[in-house]
Amino acid sequence: MSAPILETRGLTKRFGGVPAVDGVDFKLGEGELRCLIGPNGAGKSTFFKMITGQLAPTAGTVLFRGADVTGEERHRLARHGIGIKTQVPSLFDGLDVRESLHLAARRFHGASDARRIVDAILAETHLDAVAGRKVGELAHGQRQWVELGMVLAREPLLLLLDEPTAGMTPDETRRTAALIARLRQRRAMIVVEHDMHFVRMIAEAVTVFHQGRILMEAPIGEVLRDARVREVYLGAHKDRHA
Repeated sequence: MSAPILETRGLTKRFGGVPAVDGVDFKLGEGELRCLIGPNGAGKSTFFKMITGQLAPTAGTVLFRGADVTGEERHRLARHGIGIKTQVPSLFDGLDVRESLHLAARRFHGASDARRIVDAILAETHLDAVAGRKVGELAHGQRQWVELGMVLAREPLLLLLDEPTAGMTPDETRRTAALIARLRQRRAMIVVEHDMHFVRMIAEAVTVFHQGRILMEAPIGEVLRDARVREVYLGAHKDRHA
């Protein structure tokens, strides 16, 4: 087995002595897409915040391609090749879509490379039709895709997404699933998601969190058939997702 692109060893976060994440060992392979799921309070969001530099761990290590990146801030993680998209878009509403993407690309690339990258992102995200529109005029799903495009402008090796379909319509969700399918062909990805319908659309392997630890890691079909997962995660909604 090749070395993982991302690994955590004994990753732990305590709040007031209570562990929200308790000694998690996790590995993500090069080119792999992994969904993180679990009920509210399971620890997946805290885990995500530690690997994205939003929270400093109480103990443990985060490794990116073997290098220790524990606790590094988001801009430093970007320099390593880690792209991060959080739930709430952080955008300049007065800029148009192309300007927003170009601004992001120029932080990491020269002018000619930035133009090439922006054109490719506009085509890949299907935002080329609205490239000249102000970001503040766009629908919610389009705004989410613009921010994702701004992350992609850095050409990350690893993409970390926190609930990328939150607030989206069913059509926007389907389009996001198709976009992720295209994106993962060239990079590794971790997706934290509550929407099990969306997880089914995109997932191959799934990591299930429960009470601050990893309950199970397996292909999506095996996870959804597991009685423990249905009990702790799907709960009263299991029949709706059956």
